[in-house]
Amino acid sequence: MKTRQKSESPIVPQGRGNSLSIDGNKQRRGGKGTPVKEGAKQLVLPFATAETFPQKGHAGGRRCADRSSRRKPQGPKANDKPRKCELAMEEVIGNLQSAFIKVEANQGAPGPDRQNIDTVKQSLSIILPKLASSLMDGSYQPGDIRRVWIPKSGGGERGLGIPNVVDRMVAEAVRMVLEPFYEPTFHKSSHGFRPDRSCHTAITEAQTYVQEGYEWVVDIDLEKFFDRVHHQRLMAILARNISDKRLLSLIGRMLKAKVVMPDGVKVSTDEGLPQGGPLSPLLSNIVLSELDQELAARELRFVRYADDCNIYVRSERAGKRVMASVERFISTRLRLKVNQSKSAVAKPETRHFLGFRLLATDGKPEILLSERSEKRLRERILELTPRSAGRSLSSTISQINRYLQGWKGFFGKCTAGIGWVLQGIDAHIRRRLRAIVLKHWKRKLTIAKRLIQLGVNRKTAWRRVYESRKGIWALSHSSAVERGLRNAYFAERGLVSLKSSFEILWSKPIAPVQLTLDWDTARS
Repeated sequence: MKTRQKSESPIVPQGRGNSLSIDGNKQRRGGKGTPVKEGAKQLVLPFATAETFPQKGHAGGRRCADRSSRRKPQGPKANDKPRKCELAMEEVIGNLQSAFIKVEANQGAPGPDRQNIDTVKQSLSIILPKLASSLMDGSYQPGDIRRVWIPKSGGGERGLGIPNVVDRMVAEAVRMVLEPFYEPTFHKSSHGFRPDRSCHTAITEAQTYVQEGYEWVVDIDLEKFFDRVHHQRLMAILARNISDKRLLSLIGRMLKAKVVMPDGVKVSTDEGLPQGGPLSPLLSNIVLSELDQELAARELRFVRYADDCNIYVRSERAGKRVMASVERFISTRLRLKVNQSKSAVAKPETRHFLGFRLLATDGKPEILLSERSEKRLRERILELTPRSAGRSLSSTISQINRYLQGWKGFFGKCTAGIGWVLQGIDAHIRRRLRAIVLKHWKRKLTIAKRLIQLGVNRKTAWRRVYESRKGIWALSHSSAVERGLRNAYFAERGLVSLKSSFEILWSKPIAPVQLTLDWDTARS
């Protein structure tokens, strides 16, 4: 006989919960939580308009019990009661129109029904009333999810789940209702998929820990996290705070949606979150928020971005001890698995974290490129500069500039320690472009004549071009070609220099942080 874990049991309120009178009938709030697999009887409620839905004394139709008693960063006590908030299905219905606007702005691909955003937009006035009715009476059933495989930067493939446009609209509406309630409960060291937080804020916090002397990192990567989230456990966590069973049932049906593989086979899902849906990032943070609270209760310094978590300690011995205990917590409490091949206790300068690595110095730690990021940059440059693509030099330079501009926008957080790396990247780009120019010139006779026209000594040009059977790539690195096709040659044609761009970025003065003092107005 399976025993039920105490941590997963929903807390049963003592006594009778709040009641809401609808058409003379009283609906009880509270009581025991209903598991996902049990089909609870749906309560048919009349459709509430924007004018009739908000109740008196409760703005927006939302009531929170004991809103002031928030969970402390040290973690909840055993006798603390979770705060219930009436996140009602009516709020989800009221957000459908706004949710479609957000889905339309993302311009995602169609799901298994092959209906794109424009098709749904044309019929939106017909879809919305039917959708609202089905959500209210509980008859709404999410469609299948289309599985797409994309390559991962570190090797392998990542599976994305693409729901139908209508299902994405419903999921976005649910996210808009849940996020304002759960967002304030997340730990400040959680940076993934949150408003006003990004990879840059995560790496900045990590930099402060290294500067404080925590120069060892416990790098924890969760293996196939989005594919292994325990549905029953997630629903138990949501049931602690959400009292509307219709909303819980809707989320449960979304989690159980079948997946259509690329070969057309349908696969049922007993665990995991579909990467690619609007609701998945929020649900992932809700699941991992328990890990954040546990680390905070242990007074550990950590930074988490989605399923990548770095814990900063002062010694290797402490790091190994923390790794063992946290791994045990993740496997036994969260029912997840740590990726042993990607997790380690090491110095920050040897670990890849969000594309960066940190190097401890006497002053502020350097933010450098990780080896994986540098390798990916060189691979992308190789893809953008093929010699046999038939594109002009100006078109190739334009494509390179667009990519480098976006690359600088993300990796502009790096400090001056990557100057020599950028210099090498610039040289590599120019050599790739020299090879393209030589390919355009085709014959060695033409190459020699063009080099002479560009100012190369006649004898040197003929000798370097004809002295051996060098191919295009080898010839692009010869002294004659580098003298003829100088750096200024490509700069005049608009090529952006990464190193020069970053030097301008580094030369900009950084405003010092203002010291704030708590003034005693009574004394002053």
